[in-house]
Amino acid sequence: MELNGSQMIVEALRAEGVKTVFGYPGGAVLNLYDELYKQKYFEHILTRHEQAAVHAADGYARASGKVGVAIVTSGPGFTNAVTGIATAHTDSIPLVIISGQVAAALIGTDAFQEIDAVGISRPCTKHNFLVKSISELPLILKEAFYIARSGRPGPVHIDIPKDITAEIGQFNYPSEITMKTYKPTIKGNPRQIQKAAQAIRESSQPVFYAGGGVMLSNAVKETRSLVELTGVPLVETLMARGTLAAGDPNLLGMVGMHGSYAANMAVSEADLLIALGARFDDRVTGRLGEFAKHAKIIHIDVDPSSIGKIVEADYPIVGDLKIALGDLYAQLSEKFDKNRLSDWRSRLSNYAAIYPLGYDDEGDAIKPQWVVEEVGKALGSKAVITTDVGQHQMWAAQYYPFDGANRWITSGGLGTMGYGFPAALGAKKARPEATVVNFTGDGSILMNIQELTTASANNIAVINVVLNNNYLGMVRQWQTFFYDNRISHTDLSAQPDFVKLAEAFGAFGARAAKKEEFLEAFNAAIASGKTAILDVAIDRDENVLPMVPTGGALYNMILDYKE
Repeated sequence: MELNGSQMIVEALRAEGVKTVFGYPGGAVLNLYDELYKQKYFEHILTRHEQAAVHAADGYARASGKVGVAIVTSGPGFTNAVTGIATAHTDSIPLVIISGQVAAALIGTDAFQEIDAVGISRPCTKHNFLVKSISELPLILKEAFYIARSGRPGPVHIDIPKDITAEIGQFNYPSEITMKTYKPTIKGNPRQIQKAAQAIRESSQPVFYAGGGVMLSNAVKETRSLVELTGVPLVETLMARGTLAAGDPNLLGMVGMHGSYAANMAVSEADLLIALGARFDDRVTGRLGEFAKHAKIIHIDVDPSSIGKIVEADYPIVGDLKIALGDLYAQLSEKFDKNRLSDWRSRLSNYAAIYPLGYDDEGDAIKPQWVVEEVGKALGSKAVITTDVGQHQMWAAQYYPFDGANRWITSGGLGTMGYGFPAALGAKKARPEATVVNFTGDGSILMNIQELTTASANNIAVINVVLNNNYLGMVRQWQTFFYDNRISHTDLSAQPDFVKLAEAFGAFGARAAKKEEFLEAFNAAIASGKTAILDVAIDRDENVLPMVPTGGALYNMILDYKE
């Protein structure tokens, strides 16, 4: 059938099962927005900033497991979106971002709001397209969704000149697709899996190292089964929180810069590290030469370029993690003697008992860890937790009782302040039955505060818990620890009245300086049914511990700090 370019985009989104689109209109996408006005297939959420539109689509994708979609206009509309695209790229989140471009004949002429969008997006997308002809648009749309969700997921950008969105062409949308130059390996090599199974059998001090790929490949169930079968303890990266339920005796906690003592020591002393969809981020490895230096490495990942990129693998397995773990389970299920790991497990349990996560809760000041724990007690696995970036992010990762996939949404790789609130809006659209809580800081929340209007206008209720220490907290902590307490430009004492600010946007606002005030405010926020800002005055000088200094070895942790 014959359709114009804008109609093709709408029909493609319908064919891909898209339910929600986030965006912000402008001149180069007016034809498309005119078509969105007429369509009835999906909901469009108008954010108040293009960066927030992409973060919201990102949060939607992480909470739903589906491809998120964002639409922005050309020039500054697109450049505003780049931080969101890069955030998704670093964390391998499946998105399709459609941007408007000046008319094809004007490209390269410095036309009004022209920018080289594909040139800018090339290093921060899985793939990108500049549509040059209406005839290629249907296939490009299909390829974009296929590339975004297959293999190692990621954002795909489609830049479309304005005249093509109005041009008429034939629309034959493929139901299936194959690409000669892009064929992800799904099935792991059987011989390599057999070797990996043998290495696990022979190991006396093995550790599972779960990365974000566990969540992206929906492999939580398979990971738990393998841990249960083998009795091999597991550490989680920031992106893999919830792989095992909080309290599971096989879970040693988070690994890395702010990981638990037991998790970091387990990796340091292991003789076999079984990396599951992990990319060996520098915040996890610390000093590379000391990272798991006694261990053979099994690395399972769907992206072959990730294997051997940072840490050489002795047993590389390229394939979808969910399938590979099922094959590994089959190899090990005939016979595996868990008892032979008793000495190893006993040693790690001793580490956990000697140096558990903890904090001094004496005095009147509210401790941020306590706030996280109280929210966890109230909501547990019923909630979706998002965060911004900073101390609050680490406290949430350390102290929230996670259990399961798609309930922990944070910017792990790029570390994007301002991510949490719009991501929470996207998550709430994906999971309307869940209570969505965004842990944020007084610095981070101001970076996309305008989205309070988006929340109010669309009745999207999320709770922002602002752990307010009047500091750019994590930077202050580094200045305290490593710059002889020279607190340079991180004092954020000058700040707005967050309660009045929330009310001005039609949201719920409350302030808490005592524990009883926080509990009262939190319950009132849930009862309000509105998006809320809870301004919680926390201990100003609280630090995130343990901490491995940048470039240090995992086993050299700062466990306590006294000025």
